[in-house]
Amino acid sequence: MKITQEDSVYQLTFFPALFPVNCYLADEGTTLTLIDAALPFSYKGILKAVEKIGKPITRIVLTHAHSDHIGSLDRLKKLLPDCEVIMSARDAKLLKGDATLEEDEPQTPVRGGVPKPGQIQTTPDTLVSEGDIIGSFQVIASPGHTPGHIALYNEKTKVLIAGDAFQIRGGVAVSGEVKPLFPFPAWATWNKEAAIQSAIKLKDLSPNLLCAGHGKLLKHPKGIMIHAIQQAKKALKGRTK
Repeated sequence: MKITQEDSVYQLTFFPALFPVNCYLADEGTTLTLIDAALPFSYKGILKAVEKIGKPITRIVLTHAHSDHIGSLDRLKKLLPDCEVIMSARDAKLLKGDATLEEDEPQTPVRGGVPKPGQIQTTPDTLVSEGDIIGSFQVIASPGHTPGHIALYNEKTKVLIAGDAFQIRGGVAVSGEVKPLFPFPAWATWNKEAAIQSAIKLKDLSPNLLCAGHGKLLKHPKGIMIHAIQQAKKALKGRTK
């Protein structure tokens, strides 16, 4: 595991050289918020990082319900029973193993590592939606990778934790655009049109730091985000001709 600190955020990266999977610890002053739960074995590294920082985790926020973001959830909740588990109401349905679509959603199939029914024992304590506040972060609804995907934005520091709405590994890209060196987020994307609209929304926040689920931290990312959105639009237009 590799730990990278920038501002009040710690990026924890598992398999950094091969298949980087990130989760994040946000320093809230006296406590920590964990964003995403990475892989099933990742709880060990997460707890070691928490011990090193010297502050307790009081919240676990899930950007979405794919297996590489919820892997350690059950183990962490068992070890930290008082920890509040938070996610969107929409992706809480996926967490239960229900991948059926709502009537008002684009009817493209949900993809990626969605758990099977009963596979995840943890039930979220709090369900959130656009504009809700979690510690120092605001919830930004960003569907596309999954129907209920959320990002977290700290308006004061301009830190954006984007989940898989963007990827950095293999080249900066909007979720759904295949990067040959790291195609996995694209293969796991539910709806490319929605992903582009969410990417535009996140770009308009003008973040100073982009924290994605896969790849390194990206400082002053707006120009690169704009380029990635343009490329995603071009690729989508080419497929629909």
